[in-house]
Amino acid sequence: MADRRRINGPAGATLPPVYDSPPPPRHATEKPENAIRKIFLKTGVTPSASGSAYLELENPNATGPSNTSLKLTCTVHGPRALPRSAPFSPHIILATHVKYAPFATKQRRGYLRDSSERDLGVHLETALRGAIIADRWPKSGVDIIVTIIEGDQDRHAPENQRDGGWDTMNVLSGCITVASAAIADAGIDCVDTVAGGVAALVARDATSPPTIVLDPAVADYHTIYAACCIAYLPTREEVTNIWFKGQLPGADVMLYNNMVERCLVACRNANHVVVAALKQAANAHHEAS
Repeated sequence: MADRRRINGPAGATLPPVYDSPPPPRHATEKPENAIRKIFLKTGVTPSASGSAYLELENPNATGPSNTSLKLTCTVHGPRALPRSAPFSPHIILATHVKYAPFATKQRRGYLRDSSERDLGVHLETALRGAIIADRWPKSGVDIIVTIIEGDQDRHAPENQRDGGWDTMNVLSGCITVASAAIADAGIDCVDTVAGGVAALVARDATSPPTIVLDPAVADYHTIYAACCIAYLPTREEVTNIWFKGQLPGADVMLYNNMVERCLVACRNANHVVVAALKQAANAHHEAS
């Protein structure tokens, strides 16, 4: 007996539709080394959560129909009272959860978190803990859930070509920025809006010397020697988290300091986007009321 509830695919082979006039491809534009990619940020996208935010990162070299390279969504649940079985805590208990969607990267992700996702959650918790005023929410807990809808990878690269995990830096920077906007949307008291920024030491081809760029797209460079991701509070001028990956040529300390300074520039630029999105949401709420 056939299962009438199952929708089976076609028995034979099918051909994809062919359009007579395909859309014209986008022309690749070179991003300046001292600028970050355009960021789209919107708060209040999930009504059932206490606070939420959505972030998109533009890919200036995209030639397909989509010109974005990173899509993140964040939801904040809480603050809410801890269960009676939990020990007393004089400050808020922060729990972060970062998860890739199964279709976010070239290699399909599993439904359980792997080591890279757990590392992202630890770095995100460290970055946000320095911004939240935890003493104002005793005996309470808050859950911050970040879902990576699309990773910062080159979709047209061969399957056997490995990127070395450098895209994780951009993903963490986006997680910090979108989580900061979601926390502010939830009304949780913070000392400042924390923002993430990335700087990397790269070479465009095999003959070019290494240079420091902001917000690097992994597919645009031949070699990435080192990368640095920082969570920064611009108003207080404090760094809440720093993650350095790679090896500098000759272990130059001045080069490391220059990378950190460029990261702070990227953080300030991202913070402008967060502040503008929060002001827009506040103005829309004020006009609605």
